[in-house]
Amino acid sequence: MKFSRLFLLFMMVFAITISCDDEPLGPTRDVEEEVVDPTPDPDPDPIPEPSGIDISETFGNDTQRSFLGHVVDVNENPISNVDIRIGNSTALTDNNGIFIIDNATVKKNFGYITASKAGYVEGSRTVVPTTGTNKVTIMLLEENIIGTTSSGAQTTINLPNGASVSLNGDYIKEDGSTYQGNVDVILHHLNPSDPNMEVQMPGMLFAANTDNEARALRTFGMLKVELRGSSGEKLNLAQNTTAQIEVPIPAELMADAPSTIPLWYFDEEAGYWIEDGEAQLSGNKYIGNVSHFTFWNYDIDITPIRLCITAVDENNNFLANHIIRFTSPSLGIRTGITNTSGQVCGYFPIGETIQIEVLNYAICGNEVIHTETVGPFTSSTDITVIVPNNPSLIAETVTGRFNDCDGNPVSDGYVILSYGQEQFVDEVSNGTFEINFFRCEAETTFTIEAYDYNSQQTTGLINYSFTTPTTNLGTIAACDAFTEFITYQLGDNPPVTYYENVGRTVYSDFPDYSHYRGYSNTFTFPGPTDTTFELYSEFYEVGSYNVNGIDIAFKIRDESTNYEELSIELDYTIRFNIVQFGEVGEYIDINFSGGYGGLNPVFQTPISGTIHIIRDY
Repeated sequence: MKFSRLFLLFMMVFAITISCDDEPLGPTRDVEEEVVDPTPDPDPDPIPEPSGIDISETFGNDTQRSFLGHVVDVNENPISNVDIRIGNSTALTDNNGIFIIDNATVKKNFGYITASKAGYVEGSRTVVPTTGTNKVTIMLLEENIIGTTSSGAQTTINLPNGASVSLNGDYIKEDGSTYQGNVDVILHHLNPSDPNMEVQMPGMLFAANTDNEARALRTFGMLKVELRGSSGEKLNLAQNTTAQIEVPIPAELMADAPSTIPLWYFDEEAGYWIEDGEAQLSGNKYIGNVSHFTFWNYDIDITPIRLCITAVDENNNFLANHIIRFTSPSLGIRTGITNTSGQVCGYFPIGETIQIEVLNYAICGNEVIHTETVGPFTSSTDITVIVPNNPSLIAETVTGRFNDCDGNPVSDGYVILSYGQEQFVDEVSNGTFEINFFRCEAETTFTIEAYDYNSQQTTGLINYSFTTPTTNLGTIAACDAFTEFITYQLGDNPPVTYYENVGRTVYSDFPDYSHYRGYSNTFTFPGPTDTTFELYSEFYEVGSYNVNGIDIAFKIRDESTNYEELSIELDYTIRFNIVQFGEVGEYIDINFSGGYGGLNPVFQTPISGTIHIIRDY
């Protein structure tokens, strides 16, 4: 399954890193499923100022944090069975490229995640972890062989865009012994103008200079070089030898490119960049010499401070899953997504003003709904940004329960909510989820697909329409042995889901009104005792219908009771949402909610449910 850009945005951790600690509960981190505590950390580590101190002192003490991640290839297709490591915790990605690791031990201000699989260059991501579930995206690069040389031969391997590596022919194996033979060269150039660079590069743009002081980086380009021997073994440059690497500078960055720029390599053990040498500007390229191969980075470095913003509305409600765009004179534009607590954090240049823009989603026009300038800051800072209420945006909360085949709450799973071009991927814990976000009037429907991470079973794609401000999906279930289900909840009773003995029949003894076709759909499923419920609907078109009283358009009946008597007894007020009414062999998706049992809603029994059934008439 291909995920849209929003999930990638969750990871677009700034140039230095913007951390989105999304929580459980929907695009609220939804997967989160665990509600994020909006109160301050009861035992916070002091955040030392990075300037002038050892980089490790900025990381803080050990703590436990939870992570939900997505690993994809360069075409945004998911990659399964990727080895994920966070500290001493490990996991494998599932068929959707998703991994979940709860309570991993990381540093309070530094979490390092690695992703490896044969055939791909090892990927990684570093974040400033926050409470709740931290979402990350890693885009792995394939180990494509660009050229081949041999030991003892001097050669230059080029990419079409002008990036290159010049080799002198002296190589060693991982154990330090001399290598003789053919050498395959894997080469990747990362262009800072490419919007995918931030999910392709390792770690984040946070580094240690030659004095081991913490620095933030602004990149002018990266180059990844890997060498493989004839048996596939990893090689590197022999001691006391160097190679020359060149990277082209994007035209839009030439005006800011200094004549000399520091070189930085990514330390795959530590999870951050380390200064080592410098490169010279020659035409539109930077040229430098390196003594070993990993990711190399051409960057100017900046003294950073840690900035966390919390976005709220005029009523002081947290604004979760909002796109935040930050612009600084030194770093340019970076983008992040607020977590369930409306928060996004990252490292920014000391002493600079930062422009903050809050945007809506692509389906709503990608409009800027609020702009504010903050700073300059001389120390790490937490601020609150108040976003004025916008009548064109509608606050939505989507909630539900997620069970397995046996009716037990899924303890380790996630939900994918698709709205327009956006997708929210959030964790489920203890069988519940809640997703919070803003939509626009242009689109009133969405889809849900939930996955049991352990069993790899799924609900399949289910269509819904919003019942603003809260859409309660009732109970959905992952059970690959079945393709249809009906779920419902009566009052405070536990939700009930049926995969078997559900069916659909047609009655033709109804008049032909304009809103239906003269006959009725009847969805049957077991009742709470020894009876059978039947849901009647003459509606065959996608839409939302309010039905009240004893209107036969929507009826629940106990087939053991005389129909006419029941129709008088069970007065109701129910909203009936047909989100999809497919052709024969395709799905009918309906969600409903309301109450029945009396004319006065106060005395009605609440009912809600979902129908996901294949049309056979």
